[in-house]
Amino acid sequence: MKELEKTYNPADIEDRLYRKWEDKKYFHAEVDRSKKPFTIVMPPPNVTGQLHMGHALDNTMQDILIRFKRMQGYSALWQPGTDHAAIATEVKVTEKLKAEGIDKKEIGREAFLQHAWKWKEEYGGRIVNQLKKLGSSADWDRERFTMDEGCSEAVKEVFVNLYEKGYIYKGSRIINWCPVCKTSISDAEVEHVEQEGHFWHINYPIVGEEGRYVEIATTRPETLLGDTAVAVNPKDERYKDIIGKMLKLPLTDREIPVIADEYVDMEFGTGCVKITPAHDPNDFEVGKRHNLEEINILNDDATINEKGGKYAGMDRYEARKAMVADLEKEGLLVKVVPHTHNVGTHDRCKTTVEPMIKPQWFVRMKEMGQAALDLIKTDELEFVPEQFDKTYIHWLENIRDWCISRQLWWGHRIPAYYCDECHETIVSREVPTVCPKCGCTHLTQDEDTLDTWFSSALWPFSTLGWPKKTPEYEYFYPTDVLVTGYDIIFFWVIRMVFSALEQTGKSPFKHVLIHGLVRDDQGRKMSKSLGNGIDPLEVIDKYGADALRLTLITGNAPGNDMRFYWERVENSRNFANKIWNASRFIMMNMEKADFSNVKLSDLTIADRWILSKVNDLAVEMTDNMEKYELGIAVSKVYDFIWEEFCDWYIEMVKPRLYNDADETKAAALWTLKTVLIRALKLLHPYMPFITEEIFCNIQDEEESIMISDWPVYKEEWSFKQDENAVDTIKAAVRAIRNLRTGMNVPPSKKATVYVVSAKSEIRDIFEASKNFFATLGYASEVFIQDSKNGIDENAVSTLIHDAALYIPLAELVDIDKEIERLEKESGRLAGEIKRASGMLANPKFVDKAPAAKVEEEKAKLAKYTEMKAQVEERLAQLKK
Repeated sequence: MKELEKTYNPADIEDRLYRKWEDKKYFHAEVDRSKKPFTIVMPPPNVTGQLHMGHALDNTMQDILIRFKRMQGYSALWQPGTDHAAIATEVKVTEKLKAEGIDKKEIGREAFLQHAWKWKEEYGGRIVNQLKKLGSSADWDRERFTMDEGCSEAVKEVFVNLYEKGYIYKGSRIINWCPVCKTSISDAEVEHVEQEGHFWHINYPIVGEEGRYVEIATTRPETLLGDTAVAVNPKDERYKDIIGKMLKLPLTDREIPVIADEYVDMEFGTGCVKITPAHDPNDFEVGKRHNLEEINILNDDATINEKGGKYAGMDRYEARKAMVADLEKEGLLVKVVPHTHNVGTHDRCKTTVEPMIKPQWFVRMKEMGQAALDLIKTDELEFVPEQFDKTYIHWLENIRDWCISRQLWWGHRIPAYYCDECHETIVSREVPTVCPKCGCTHLTQDEDTLDTWFSSALWPFSTLGWPKKTPEYEYFYPTDVLVTGYDIIFFWVIRMVFSALEQTGKSPFKHVLIHGLVRDDQGRKMSKSLGNGIDPLEVIDKYGADALRLTLITGNAPGNDMRFYWERVENSRNFANKIWNASRFIMMNMEKADFSNVKLSDLTIADRWILSKVNDLAVEMTDNMEKYELGIAVSKVYDFIWEEFCDWYIEMVKPRLYNDADETKAAALWTLKTVLIRALKLLHPYMPFITEEIFCNIQDEEESIMISDWPVYKEEWSFKQDENAVDTIKAAVRAIRNLRTGMNVPPSKKATVYVVSAKSEIRDIFEASKNFFATLGYASEVFIQDSKNGIDENAVSTLIHDAALYIPLAELVDIDKEIERLEKESGRLAGEIKRASGMLANPKFVDKAPAAKVEEEKAKLAKYTEMKAQVEERLAQLKK
């Protein structure tokens, strides 16, 4: 006979079981036409990554779904992998080299990339090992990396396809420039942060009209050096006479025109707007309409360039101070007004980004964005919960062309080549050897790499072998559900959708299951700066992976943020202990009878009740899980195991197990084992380790719970009448326990219980359940009758539906001692009533005390009065 250790220690079992699962290849999914496929792609964590609570939640949810579908008989593929994370990794490698005294620029691109690959080999697997500690049952045999050979081929294929279709182009456009990372970044990587700033009001002199000025207001006075016009609204009567006139641009020797453009809001500020086409996206558009010159005044590190005259070489903020001082000297600074505004910052390094005009590669988004927008109106793509449609739609309706080039070395290099002679651009899947235009053999590849999201946008199909039509791609694609946080809908989800539609003609997934953030116990976002992050590995070391997983899913609703409390992890660990101890109890009793031939007709009312309950539970949980209501489903199995099975059923059957003469012992043991195994299967996706350990010890028919069948409804296990009957017994037990608690009677003190009901069917229920009802109701004897005949007048009573329960008072308490206790309590309450009444009758107190204090005293008076009435009622009953 196998047995479980005396105490549940997750550290002893989790690594051992995970190794077993991996060795047995249980996580591996094959193309199997006899089964339905079910596919999830793992959002690839960065190779720079360390497991955090967001990963833990995200991967727990995916693992629950994949284990559930695997048990349902699907060929369930959870496709894992990691992302090269261009900027994040390049920064880490650069910092590491710097610490070793190595300058990235000095060693050059090739040597730097060797260091980057070495870094990836060293740290890239760290987060994968951490995901394994969590119990993630991903198909690690199929693990991919966004820069592996297959994914790189897919990237080149897509780039060339889009270029040939005219969707990828190179042009000078306003982009977001990070002066610290020295690269362009996409709109999605710009975080808008509220900052305290100013509006500087500056006078621009009108040429030829001494003493006449145009007043503009700006939050970035240093960009004045790149102004090429001032714009007014053509309908603005105030400025009609100056349209077409020239202005002297302060601090420079240039003159700029006044232009008319509808873009200007007449109501905002002075109604005059400085136009800097090279440093503002809106000004860029105005500049295009009016053929204005584009003057870039910044270097890549955000210092002023050679076009800035005396300010050249200064940092942007240093130049701002110097220029404002000079404007003041020249009498052109009108005023400075404090102004709070949203400033774009790089989401990685938190530097304020500079809108800057630069030649970059872009993806034209109009057609592909529209296709992704049209898709959400069909049932091919659904968000769970549905409200996140709005985020998706809003982003697509306002989408701009996507800047995909990055001034980095780590990443997919753009497959574009330039002829050194005629400057022809060649975009090619293979490295070209000759210029198709002039025949020159001197070709240079574009220095830039692609935005990280360009490759991760292809993840659902590139990981399955596309552009080759592999068996995996044909069988497992499109995928079924994407699990991700609401914070990357626009970063990643939208890009996967339009990329998949364009390249494969299909939506990459059917459902997008959105989860919220894991916050600290005060509701704050976990962050390094606050120092409130909690390491999932620390939780696993202390309480086990199952306890962490259960904590993250309990009470979790799609799309909602959740708070992390250590107390909840302890509760989850306590639940694991409860299951462990209940399972040990059952296994210790299994030799007491041979239950191999038990038939349903052998079962008692209690057995049929619990069997019927677990039967219904399978249906309800399956329904919840199919709808992605993972938190609701787990609360049902939790309540079933803790309350129905452990607190009620096991207590009901104990008298049968301990009585050698009881002929229903085999039925009790069969039911205990059957229901436990069923409940373990339903719990398995949530708590895989403990369920596997118990399952493998309590039975020998199957080698692992994770490849066993998911429970389904059995018509022959439906006993609704018995469910109702046991609910009646439970109501009676609760009523007796409440009565005894109210009278301070310890559980050890047994007493006679009379059950009185005029209905024969109710009396029959209590007759059939007499054995366990007596145990649960602390009864020395149970009498079931149709009237009160023979029951002591002093008996205390309690009611349930269709029955009354009586217990002789003398068997519960020593009447004289209880009268003495209650009289003391009555005196104490009388004193409290007198004190509270006196205070409330005192006008000084009522008029001068805070209102809350007066209300508090009123509430106390009401409470003491009610308690005294109850005590007097009990005394009257005892003194009869």
